[in-house]
Amino acid sequence: MVGNPRIAGHRITVQDVVVWHERQGWSVDQIASEYDLSLADVYAALAYYFSHREEIDRSLEESRAFIVASAAVRHTPAE
Repeated sequence: MVGNPRIAGHRITVQDVVVWHERQGWSVDQIASEYDLSLADVYAALAYYFSHREEIDRSLEESRAFIVASAAVRHTPAE
């Protein structure tokens, strides 16, 4: 996987769809309606995810770890 795969014609990434569907429990219909996507777009993003699950999950975890580390640095008192 190179870069962040996106839904064609949109700035929405496959990772975005995965988070909304798998982690936040949104239905495919909700995602399509909220972001003006076709159902086919959302299903295609999910199909891509399931075909590349290990890589995408690793990327999501790396992003989460970066955010946590950044927050920790930002909240560390200056010496």
